[in-house]
Amino acid sequence: MHKNSISTAFGDTRLPKYLSHRILEMKPRKTQSQIAAEAGFPNPNMLAIIKAGKAKLPLDRVPALAKALECDPRLLFVLALEQLGGSTTETAIRQIFGTIVSENEVAWLEEIRSASDHKNPALTTRARSAIRGIFGK
Repeated sequence: MHKNSISTAFGDTRLPKYLSHRILEMKPRKTQSQIAAEAGFPNPNMLAIIKAGKAKLPLDRVPALAKALECDPRLLFVLALEQLGGSTTETAIRQIFGTIVSENEVAWLEEIRSASDHKNPALTTRARSAIRGIFGK
């Protein structure tokens, strides 16, 4: 049987793929073992187990792992939520807390507030076009 065809408990969630990609990006600066240690995993192999989809990422490890991976903790949290109960758990969290906003999106919101003198501007057709123009859409 081919290694990639083995079914794992959490292998079908987005987190293992994201971890693999981010760890590869970090490779010039940190080893996977260093990342695991910085995230506070007592067993350095635990990160490999999570990356392989054989275990879920505990929510209490999200902040430290995000710091070790130098990534947005909100994104990592959403990916970890998917492992807990799939889309229904994520939907419940979004219904309770609203849209989870990334660090970059927070910076955009803060800039909009500053530029509007904190007047809570409506998203007009002109403003929507300007934003879409920034992204070439």
